[in-house]
Amino acid sequence: MSETGDGCWQLPSQGASKPILLVAAVALVDPDGRVLIAKRPAGKPMGGLWEFPGGKVKDDETPEIALVRELAEEIGIDTKTSCLAPFTFASHIYDEFHLLMPLYLCRVWQGIPQPQEGQTLKWVYPNRLGDFPMPPADKPLVAMLRDFL
Repeated sequence: MSETGDGCWQLPSQGASKPILLVAAVALVDPDGRVLIAKRPAGKPMGGLWEFPGGKVKDDETPEIALVRELAEEIGIDTKTSCLAPFTFASHIYDEFHLLMPLYLCRVWQGIPQPQEGQTLKWVYPNRLGDFPMPPADKPLVAMLRDFL
């Protein structure tokens, strides 16, 4: 890390040549203040780790539209883009790509979340989210959710 002369610090350019993968995620918050997390199935990349529902943003989608689609596909619920409140984001360098992941909050949807793709779902109080192993990009989001909710 080196100082840029304007009071800011510059990180080494590691990851600068890696493709950026845009993934949108959501913290679904139920009336009891619990957050839904999903355990990735064994055999998938990062299988066995817990994450916030969501998925890759396609070229013709906004992150909000991708989340509405992914929530219907992954856990069988319907929501609207207007029900998604931008909260924070994660930026993490993995071996093969640089992940950019906006995280939204959502308290309004229709249906009962049910696993549609072999994952396990669990409602967790924010102060217990740190008890679950998560991908490196998700970990910083846990403290922010805990402090906010």
